[in-house]
Amino acid sequence: MYKVSTLARAVQLLVLVSIGVSVGKLQAQSQEFATVIELDGQVSVIRGEMKPLYAKGTIGAPAALMGVRPKEEIVTGPDGHAIFQTSDGSTFEVFPNSRVTFQGAWTIEDMLQLILGKIRVTIEHRNGPNHKKISTPTAVISVRGTIFDVAVEDEDGTTYVGVEEGQVLVQHQLQPGPPKTLNQNEWIRIYANQPLAKAGNPSRGVGPFFWDRLRNALGDLVLNNPGGVIGGAPGSSGGAQGDAGKGKKNPPTTAPAPTPGGGN
Repeated sequence: MYKVSTLARAVQLLVLVSIGVSVGKLQAQSQEFATVIELDGQVSVIRGEMKPLYAKGTIGAPAALMGVRPKEEIVTGPDGHAIFQTSDGSTFEVFPNSRVTFQGAWTIEDMLQLILGKIRVTIEHRNGPNHKKISTPTAVISVRGTIFDVAVEDEDGTTYVGVEEGQVLVQHQLQPGPPKTLNQNEWIRIYANQPLAKAGNPSRGVGPFFWDRLRNALGDLVLNNPGGVIGGAPGSSGGAQGDAGKGKKNPPTTAPAPTPGGGN
């Protein structure tokens, strides 16, 4: 009897310790708070009802509305844009017409659940690997410290993931198959009814894109104003054409920005 009693007490003690540790972790996780450090336009949180959010330090605004807690959904309007920062220094940027839940799974690792729209995430990793997960209706993105974009593009949950810096692991939520690793400047689209495709080719980066736009603008300038900068010398036919065109404003020339990645 003594041995059984001692064993039972030991088991009870272990159970109590386990419960205490679990409760402590849950409390620590539930106390996480994502602070609004920048905000423009209409940005709200669903807290029983839709309530407007304010940037940190806004005079007269309640401190509780300068951030979001776990399980709370952020909603942005057509002009809404905000940047949030978590306690470890990581940030996430929410773009217009988006819906995203902060820590929907009540764990620090499960950082965000993107329902619709676009976010940009920067994971702080100065103190070593920082394991985080971002989920969408069709994908789970696992990271340790990197900068990347995630967009849910339609009601079917089509998800775009593009990496600017570092590396992420993408797993399909609905289809079987191995995950895909995305490195810097790689992207992928995840469709609800298709297995993961291969990652897109690395993009050309910002430099080539900038020079393409500059070259196109200069080309349009020459075509629309042949007697101007590169026209003939003053007094020549080219210069006369340039003078005749004075007072007329050329239409703005803006090269279309590339879509995120492209079809995949």
